[in-house]
Amino acid sequence: MSQGIAVVGLYVHDQDEALGFYVGKLGFQVHTDARNGDYRWLTVQHPEQPSFQLGLFTPQAPLVDAATAQALREAVAKGAMPPLVLVVDDCRAAYETMRARGVEFTQAPTTRYGSTDASFRDPSGNGWKLIEARP
Repeated sequence: MSQGIAVVGLYVHDQDEALGFYVGKLGFQVHTDARNGDYRWLTVQHPEQPSFQLGLFTPQAPLVDAATAQALREAVAKGAMPPLVLVVDDCRAAYETMRARGVEFTQAPTTRYGSTDASFRDPSGNGWKLIEARP
């Protein structure tokens, strides 16, 4: 039996805005964009990782009730969710490329612990670490 994680989801406050950010600024590609009534299943994938998808989901029914959805939106906006990690070959070069595309960084590239990393947030508040792969 084969198993593996295919989709990891994160909450966004606006799926269209998130789609523009992940595709237009980070270079991801749309994998699935399907609707069922008010529910939208939207996933993107990094072009170098075709077997893994990142789900861009809004907190809403049928997954959670209205009060929980509001609390989740507020937590995400405050940056309270665990950061995601994007591994790159050259952190400083990726930082410059992404900044030129309009990504707003919360930390410029810093070398520590034997690697170089930087930090940014998506439009919903989800934190990301941009980490240079170790040789």
